[in-house]
Amino acid sequence: MNPHWLPWVRQHLTLLLQGQPGLQPEQLAAADRTLVEPGACFVTLSLHGQLRGCIGSLEPYRSLAIDLLENSVAAARHDPRFSPLTLAELAQVRIELSLLTQPQPLAYRDGADLMQQLQPGVHGVILSQGGRRATFLPQVWHQLPDPVDFLAHLCAKAGLSGDCWQHHPSILTYTVEKICEQEGDHG
Repeated sequence: MNPHWLPWVRQHLTLLLQGQPGLQPEQLAAADRTLVEPGACFVTLSLHGQLRGCIGSLEPYRSLAIDLLENSVAAARHDPRFSPLTLAELAQVRIELSLLTQPQPLAYRDGADLMQQLQPGVHGVILSQGGRRATFLPQVWHQLPDPVDFLAHLCAKAGLSGDCWQHHPSILTYTVEKICEQEGDHG
């Protein structure tokens, strides 16, 4: 993952929040040819150590340049958990980018087997059951290091009962390559 992606996301958001046109996917792709390929990424924004927005794609369905730019705007303006980000907040926001591998089905026998196979801190998890779905990036293991808590919160995020993981939901796992701004890298 190219470290230039972080300043591009910041520049794109700054321009948009100033009411100007943002960067174009073609500009990014011309500077980094890997962005032409299909890709899936998440953009996570945090303010003073607290989540401020997080939106992404679970599977590649458009160029990585488009995914990166559109997910950055969605995280800043359209995460339903938060009000739209302001330009003043952007100066204090820390940006993290996560590039996802293709999700893979995890075959498991029961809840105990599921616990054994999950790799805390490594696996991102997509849980699906009864038409509901939710994901946690691998970074969420830092807040929820216990697999039982991790899965219970993931079930709740999907709008299911906290013990849904014990009733054999569909589980997909993925890993991420991530880059993030360090404190003081921006604004």
